[in-house]
Amino acid sequence: MRKSTAVCVYVNTLGALALSLFFFILPVFLVLWDLSDPALHGAGVPRCAFRWHRGLSPRYEKWARARVAAGRASQLGTGDISGTEWPLFGSVFYLWATESLEQAAQEDPSLCRVPPSQYARGAIEAAAALVADPNHAGWVRQHWGDEYLQKENLFYRMLLISALTSYQKLLGDARYEPLLRGQVESLAGELDESPHGLLDDYPGQCYPVDILPAIAAIRRADVVLGTDHSEFAARAIRGFQDGRLDRATGLPAYVVDSKTGRAEDCARGVGLSYMLIWAAELWPQTAESWYGQYEKQFWQEGSWFAGFREYPRDVDVGWFNMADVDAGPVIGGYGVGASAFGVGAARVMGRSDQAYELATETLAICWPLPGGRLLTPRILSNVSDAPYLGEAAVLFALTRRTLAPVQGDPRATLPAIVYIPLAGLLLIGAAEIAVSLRRLRRWRRGDPRWCVPLPQCQTLIWAILLVCAPVVWLSFGAVIGLVVLLAAMTFPLQRKRPPAAAPTDDGASDSTS
Repeated sequence: MRKSTAVCVYVNTLGALALSLFFFILPVFLVLWDLSDPALHGAGVPRCAFRWHRGLSPRYEKWARARVAAGRASQLGTGDISGTEWPLFGSVFYLWATESLEQAAQEDPSLCRVPPSQYARGAIEAAAALVADPNHAGWVRQHWGDEYLQKENLFYRMLLISALTSYQKLLGDARYEPLLRGQVESLAGELDESPHGLLDDYPGQCYPVDILPAIAAIRRADVVLGTDHSEFAARAIRGFQDGRLDRATGLPAYVVDSKTGRAEDCARGVGLSYMLIWAAELWPQTAESWYGQYEKQFWQEGSWFAGFREYPRDVDVGWFNMADVDAGPVIGGYGVGASAFGVGAARVMGRSDQAYELATETLAICWPLPGGRLLTPRILSNVSDAPYLGEAAVLFALTRRTLAPVQGDPRATLPAIVYIPLAGLLLIGAAEIAVSLRRLRRWRRGDPRWCVPLPQCQTLIWAILLVCAPVVWLSFGAVIGLVVLLAAMTFPLQRKRPPAAAPTDDGASDSTS
């Protein structure tokens, strides 16, 4: 009987050791290696971005192609923000990051022997096809009707222009050029003719955080279309002046009324971090002024953490607050979304000290696994509709290129918060390894106080679960497959012998721990 459980015990011990190394120990060493990269200061693209991008690309391609083929997007309503917006936004983040990595690889081939435009060609095609897929415009068609490509609908059209521009720039394929050219000209004309340089994302909802990257998208499209919208971009700054600014901070408001041109909300960290990434391309001097004000009123640096607030310093939101689905939680005043996009803003604006602090915090919190997966962003994404949004957004932020003179304290050090997740992972991994080895040693010695009921039956169930785990993993996803695997690792189940029962040779031989 002891032989019937021996295989189970030894295999489960090896499995526990492998999982501990994979999920807890190796990620710590990966982060420690990446923390030594001087590119984290914003001087170049961090080497981890190439590794993560190579790991993400085949997964993104498979998911994007399957989602388009399934046609699920046409079934979603306007209230499902993560299901409708996030798949497109994630695809555009992925394409923007790929553009930056391609540029870095062309400038320095030693960073990547095979450029992203080659190894990620399938993912680039799939991401662009998803954004251009009419089914994925279902929710904006509900808002704007069949003319959704001809009037306002700024957020969706910005994403469409951005995705098709990246696709043509990366692959040199002009299949989408008629659609791209039509959208660039019509959106630029509509913005130019609007009373205040503003258009709505959805009826009655105008967000400057989307208008500014839309202007940048039009200018970036000039590169592939051979057009020149520089004069339009110079005029478009009017959408971020006068009444469109938050009076208290002098920075662009998060929400405005496109009809009156008046701010309807204060300036918000998530919006400012994201806008500043693009403002430096369009209006360098304005961007420099905005960043100075942003740093003054939103940057917060304590003994443990450094980052951008979601609201100005004089606004108290308590210790924890869920601002909205885009901004994420606000913890101790720090905005998760504001600090995440703040990595890109600091890099673009040449603030090497802030870029380093934010990037190192990102590395530690992301929980990178061998093979290029980022576990924390994956957990925080929409598992069913946009599982890779978080990973694509992190890649986007870390691959922004410096556009302003490098400045900042060169002695910037690691924030203390970086050590906490690393120490936690190391302790959990080491503890699990120690417990697994201790259990194996106790089982080998035998303990007459414990027995394994129905050892052959338990071994059979364990074998079935073990075989099913990889099948479920491939068919239904890694999370469900991992649950089945962990269930298998609970075997053999044990129980204490009744106090009156005398230990026998057979019983002792079946004992385990």
